Amino acid sequence: MADPPLPGSEVGPFFALRTGPGAGDPREQGYVPVGAAYRTTPEGTAAPPLRARVEAVAATLRTDEPRVAASLAFQGFAARVWSLALGPAALSGRVYNLRPDRLWWHPGRTAPDDLWWPGTPSVMGEPGGLAGQVADAAYAQLLPLHAAVTRAYRVSGRLLWGNAASALAGSLRVLHDWCHAHGLPEAAERATELARAQLAHLPLRDTGTLTSPPPAFRRRTCCLYYRVPGGGLCGDCVLRRAPG
Repeated sequence: MADPPLPGSEVGPFFALRTGPGAGDPREQGYVPVGAAYRTTPEGTAAPPLRARVEAVAATLRTDEPRVAASLAFQGFAARVWSLALGPAALSGRVYNLRPDRLWWHPGRTAPDDLWWPGTPSVMGEPGGLAGQVADAAYAQLLPLHAAVTRAYRVSGRLLWGNAASALAGSLRVLHDWCHAHGLPEAAERATELARAQLAHLPLRDTGTLTSPPPAFRRRTCCLYYRVPGGGLCGDCVLRRAPG
């Protein structure tokens, strides 16, 4: 029997997580413990799973700049992390403990099949309150990933935290709109307050400004998307026009 989906799975693929035992060894299907992607070699190069994801993003975007692809790969994964923490918190008052050593990741797949928890994840405890639990769940992934991308691809740490804040705001917008469309205004407000709490503290403090309603974010850094062929500027970019 399949395990029940996490609260928030119905919002969209970024909020969904593959759960249940599955068949066979996850490694045989191309999955690796997500923590393995957060390592770098003594020489400072990325671990194979992270390198594979960055190369896939570079190929999709047709960019020959690994630094640009790494920045956008980080932002995409941050959106997954925030969605999996924020969705259940806003809709059910629960946050799940998706530990990096037990969460499996497939760098070649997209949401929701990129992440897999074989079984049912445990709910985080009460200490720290709901906003603190969201932070704990997200930063268990984001801190080591930030360190790996900064070291292996020489991307500015401040830029990456701006990416994380932008990803949080993007997850909030999707969740906020879904809640209002389904008659759940209290959940929408809870999601907004939880996102505000993350943006009020380091490392996201001073990365940008969140206004609402509806949620809108203006960041203070640029994710480098303008360097992608035909990319232009993102809606929340600090730049008013692309350099050059």
